[in-house]
This record gives sequence, C-alpha cells and structure tokens, in this order.
Amino acid sequence: MATMNFSIPDAIRDACNRAFLEQNKRAAIACLMQQTIAEAEQQRRCQAAFEQLSAARLGRPALTDTAARAVRESGRP
Repeated sequence: MATMNFSIPDAIRDACNRAFLEQNKRAAIACLMQQTIAEAEQQRRCQAAFEQLSAARLGRPALTDTAARAVRESGRP
C-alpha cells in the first residue's frame, strides 16, 4: 500500500475528524478519493461525447427556417 503526504487547511481536517468520528479515516478518505476519480472520469467521457456529437453536427446539412416552417405546416389541415 502506498503512502501519500499532503497538507490541508485546519478547518477541513477538523471537519473531516468530526464527520468520520467513529470510522477508519484512512478508509473514508480512500473512498472519497475513489469517488472523485470516478466523477472525473465520467466528466471526461461526457466531454468526449459532447465533442464527438458537436463535430458530427457540423457535417450534417442545416435546415433553413423556411424549410422547417414548410415541414411543420405540411401536415396541418
């Protein structure tokens, strides 16, 4: 198992100590780190999907306002 050393503000340390009073703080912090990593990976996947959809949109033909109105009105009585 690896060891990480980092500094955090005293207020965050105190809040962590209160929040995880009856728990193994190392396990709790490891779990929080895993959640943060998963969220970052999900955000990267969402960004990649957005970029892919945006790039594909540029290749599709655009519908003019006139054409869109004609399609909307074509099925109306």
